[in-house]
Amino acid sequence: MLPSLGGICSGAIPMDVFLGLPALAVMAVLGINSVKVTSGGQSRLVERLGKYDRQLQPGLSFVLPVLEKVVSHESLKERVLDIPPQQCITRDNVAIEVDAVVYWQLLEHARAYYAVDNLQSAMVNLVLTQIRAEMGKLDLDQTFTTRSEVNEVLLKELDQATDPWGVKVTRVELRDIHPSPGVQQAMEQQMTAEREKRAAILRSEGERESQLNAARGRAEALVLDARAKQEALVLEAEAQAKQQALLAQARADAATRLAEAIQASPAAAEAMRLLLAGDWMAMGEAMAQAKGGSVLMVDPQSPAALLAALRGLQTGKS
Repeated sequence: MLPSLGGICSGAIPMDVFLGLPALAVMAVLGINSVKVTSGGQSRLVERLGKYDRQLQPGLSFVLPVLEKVVSHESLKERVLDIPPQQCITRDNVAIEVDAVVYWQLLEHARAYYAVDNLQSAMVNLVLTQIRAEMGKLDLDQTFTTRSEVNEVLLKELDQATDPWGVKVTRVELRDIHPSPGVQQAMEQQMTAEREKRAAILRSEGERESQLNAARGRAEALVLDARAKQEALVLEAEAQAKQQALLAQARADAATRLAEAIQASPAAAEAMRLLLAGDWMAMGEAMAQAKGGSVLMVDPQSPAALLAALRGLQTGKS
C-alpha cells in the first residue's frame, strides 16, 4: 500500500519542537535578567528567597533567576537634601521661617535599606525637628549673627542621629531666615532709627571737633601773638639798653676828654667858663619867658652842675 501523498508533501514538524521554543525564550529572558552591570558610585542589594544575601559591587554581576532578586539600587555619591521652609519660634517668642540644605552620603546601603523606611523622608523630618529645637534656644538677633555656629551644631546632631542608618551627614547650611511681616517691619524701623542715631552722633561729633579746632586755633593765635609781643618788648628793651649803654659810654668818654683837656690846658678852663656864661644868659631868657617863673638851683663853682641844670631847663621847655 502506497503512503498518502498529502502526508509526504506536508513535511510535518515534530510536536517536541513546538514545546521547546517557549522554554528557550524563558531561559533567554531569565539569563538576561540574571546579568547585572553596576556603575561606579552605585550599589545594589540582592535578596535570596526574601532574605538579604549580598551587595553587588561596581562591575558585572550575576543573580540567580527566581531565587535571587535585586531589592534596592542606590547611589553612594554625596547628595543634596533640600529642606522646605518651616515655621519656628525663637526664645523671645518671635515667629520666623527657616529653610536649609543638607549634604549627605550613603555609606552602608544595607543598613539604610533595612533600618528605616523611606530614608529621605525620615531625614527631612529629622532635620526639621533639629532646626526647630535650635531656633528655640536663640533670640531673634542671634539667629542672624550665630548662623555658622548653628550649622555646626546641626551637623553634629544630625550626623549622630543618622549614623544607625548608615548615613554620613557632611554639611548643613541654613539658607534663609525670614521673620514674620510685622517683625520685619519693626526691624526695619529699628534699623532706620539706629541709622538716624548714628548720623546724629556723627554730626554732633563733627560739630564738636570743628569747635575744638576753632578754639584751638584761636588759642594758638593768641599764644603766638603774645609771644610775638613779648619778643618785640624784649628786643625793644635790649635796643634801649644798648642805646643807654652807648650814651653812657659816650658821656663818660666826653667827660674824660673834657677833664683831660682842662687839666692839660688852663685856657680850656677859661673857655669852659665863657661857654657857661653863654648858657647862663640863655637860661635867663628862658626863665624870663617861662609861665609862672622858674627857679634854678645850681652851684656856680661847678661848671658841670651848671651845664646839667641848663640842659634840663632847655629840655623842659621843649
